[in-house]
Amino acid sequence: QVQLVESGGGLVQTGGSLRLSCAASGRTFSSYAMGWFRQAPGKEREFVASIDWSGDNTRYADSVKGRFAISRDNAKNTVYLQMNSLKPEDTAVYYCAAGFRLSHVVAGSAAYWGQGTQVTVSS
Repeated sequence: QVQLVESGGGLVQTGGSLRLSCAASGRTFSSYAMGWFRQAPGKEREFVASIDWSGDNTRYADSVKGRFAISRDNAKNTVYLQMNSLKPEDTAVYYCAAGFRLSHVVAGSAAYWGQGTQVTVSS
């Protein structure tokens, strides 16, 4: 069982930056692929970024490529999402996800999900 707790959301102006953190419980964090998803009001949840257990392989949605960066610190059981050049369309609740298979995480079928953190970008 893994528990995920997101933090770091908030209100920021267009062009600003935020760093989200997702702290995981359990001893096997380094075994999990991790991902970030987001859901805006009235829209379906969408994939944002993923990272494999080693941190060597990352993937991004086209909408955030070049602006967002996912990373992980296995010693701290934490995955991060650095968000730069934020736009109003980035406004959403951001969720952290964990799974043994990277393909499952990317597909949105991760085994574990956090409760989400709100990111609001004002224009």
